[in-house]
Amino acid sequence: MREIRVAVLGAAGWMGKVHSMAYQTFPHFFGTSNGTARVATLVVSNAKAASELAPLFPDAKILLDWQAAVADPEIDLIDICLPDSLHYVVAKAALLAGKHVFCEKPLANTAAEARELADIARDKNLITRVGHAFPRNPVHDLAKEIIDAGEIGEIKMFRGCQHVDVFGDPNAPFMWRADGNLAPTGIVGDTGSHIFSFMAFLVGRVSSLVADNIITTPRRPVVSGIGYGENVELTGHEEWADITNPDATNLICRFENGASGIVDFSRVATGRKFMQTYEIYGTKGSLAYTYDEINRLRFYSGADGIGRRGFREIDVGPESETYRAFLPLPNFSLGYNESKIIEAAEVIRSIVSGRPMWPTFETGHHICQIVDACMDSARLKRWVDIPLT
Repeated sequence: MREIRVAVLGAAGWMGKVHSMAYQTFPHFFGTSNGTARVATLVVSNAKAASELAPLFPDAKILLDWQAAVADPEIDLIDICLPDSLHYVVAKAALLAGKHVFCEKPLANTAAEARELADIARDKNLITRVGHAFPRNPVHDLAKEIIDAGEIGEIKMFRGCQHVDVFGDPNAPFMWRADGNLAPTGIVGDTGSHIFSFMAFLVGRVSSLVADNIITTPRRPVVSGIGYGENVELTGHEEWADITNPDATNLICRFENGASGIVDFSRVATGRKFMQTYEIYGTKGSLAYTYDEINRLRFYSGADGIGRRGFREIDVGPESETYRAFLPLPNFSLGYNESKIIEAAEVIRSIVSGRPMWPTFETGHHICQIVDACMDSARLKRWVDIPLT
């Protein structure tokens, strides 16, 4: 059994906590034969966060400086849960230091940066992973099995969406995710990349697109210390900040295999706490998924007899090895944290075995290409092609 020593950067934030928990938890479900992880270092932004985490990880170093974690010769894996604008510079430093890297999405601010990271990782023979957790729900493995087996025929159309309402209220406070300096691509890299990951996993490469990016509320009140999704009452004395990245996007795309796509996503869909769906239409059948039924896939087959055709509901269960690791019965629902546990287990397995697993930085590069194309298309108000390189 090999133990991988991990440094989690941004450990006090929502995603940092999820990742740290996943490393501690995954051996309970997936065993230790493919390796284990020890959270050896936590990097946080301030002393208060450090004091809160210290009792939870009594054997870990807690640092305020990510450079020190990257330089530590005892660390095998750098796990990046920092604001978007830091992903590229930290991932590059970690790769150049010979560390394996697990980076939350979006991988980088631009496709050029992502390409550089993927090339460095390839040249140094390092394991990489991008935090696109949603497709690791085993229901999507089933969707891919059906597609790869030709059961829905040639894919002709993809429809996908993801909406939340964290900024649905015009008075919802400003946060770093709305700052074009800290998160240059806004909702496109933040939420759009989730739908793009489904597109990459299930349909294939996107070759061109046209997109409209929207800022629905140009200015928001600044409330110190506010966290993601927290409610707050305004005093009327707040300063206001400009929103400098997109709140919402609508796009049409073409895939290299000839399929077309219609995609929309936003952070301003009032009442939508978390809406995520996709539909994939082929020449022989189709698939439909909604996150509200998180482990259920709807499958239509044209091979069914006349008068018997219709969408059937398939609840993924213990016949899936990944699902069975958690639950012995179907329809008990694996949630978001389980997807992150699956990710952590796969990252450690990849490092121990030396075999990359989807999605690597190569996948992250293509998703960054789609994000770039959305930003360019909205700015230029025209279709944009996505190159192969």
